[in-house]
Amino acid sequence: MARPLVGIIGNYYLVNDDYPVQASGEMNIEAVSDLCDAISLIIPSLPNNAQPEELAKICDGFVFTGGRPNVHPKFYGHKETEAHGIFDLNRDAVTLPLIRHCVEIGKPILGICRGFQEFNVAFGGTLHPEIRELPGRINHRMPPEGTLDEKFATRHSIDLVANSVFSKVLKTSNVMVNSLHGQGIDELGARIVLDGFASDGTPEALYIRDAKGFSLAVQWHPEWQAKSDPVSALIFEAFGKALRGKNFV
Repeated sequence: MARPLVGIIGNYYLVNDDYPVQASGEMNIEAVSDLCDAISLIIPSLPNNAQPEELAKICDGFVFTGGRPNVHPKFYGHKETEAHGIFDLNRDAVTLPLIRHCVEIGKPILGICRGFQEFNVAFGGTLHPEIRELPGRINHRMPPEGTLDEKFATRHSIDLVANSVFSKVLKTSNVMVNSLHGQGIDELGARIVLDGFASDGTPEALYIRDAKGFSLAVQWHPEWQAKSDPVSALIFEAFGKALRGKNFV
């Protein structure tokens, strides 16, 4: 039986300051290969490349990866400010309609960090550009210095809602995760269900209500050392089951 084909959303980068590329971190590809037993295909974040319907016919599922640019606030009715950082309007134009289409047809999708935020915006939710400025919140941003091991080290715990989808997938009520994000969910989008929260109340795990297929997303980065991390492994293994049409809970 052929292995599933997973589309991994690429990000825009400049190589040598003048050569534009579309790429994805190898850790995303390795997590899909090792734990989902699937083949990865990098999907360029270029809206003229393909329509959501075309991509969905090619791939068995999609991973909406993290990325340095933020979702442009115009997609949730807010004005652009300096706090919103940098943007990639091409990625927004690819991911938001693709998420909605996949949910409509039951195509399995997994959101990571920026992908988590894209799920919320795709269904009408809003984002706060700098959650560390909110009363009682901790700094969830990636440490500015250090090795990759230090930047992706676990930093805080997450409490999962009892008897929720995530508590069943992860087989526990509390997990330790890394943290590399500045933005966070503000107002919930329609059909967005929160399943996990950091100790400061920041939303960290969600799924889409009444979706026809796997539609889970996390604010942290489970692709980091996914094969050796039991929490990350369970997420990707569940996604792998969904790619094959199996029950993942």
